[in-house]
Amino acid sequence: MTGAEERAYTTIMTTMDRLHRKGLLVREKDGLAWRYTPALGKAEFEKALADGLAAGILQAHGEVALSAFVDATAEVDEGLLDQLARLIAQRRKGRR
Repeated sequence: MTGAEERAYTTIMTTMDRLHRKGLLVREKDGLAWRYTPALGKAEFEKALADGLAAGILQAHGEVALSAFVDATAEVDEGLLDQLARLIAQRRKGRR
């Protein structure tokens, strides 16, 4: 390997290790090497990402963010407002 290839390999392995420590990758020993796989499926990852973004925005901006979200929902698709109302009703029913 040339110097550039070695640096690229170590950079990749450092990145993979960091993703493992953050819980985004699962690793298992395979001989002398590590075998990495995603910790979450695509849908699970997207849900976790959306949950984190929504929570952060709501914590930072509260009622203003909530109002903006409802307005944006209506602008994208009026039918989504009905779906939002159903999700709210389901959540409230589940907490009782």
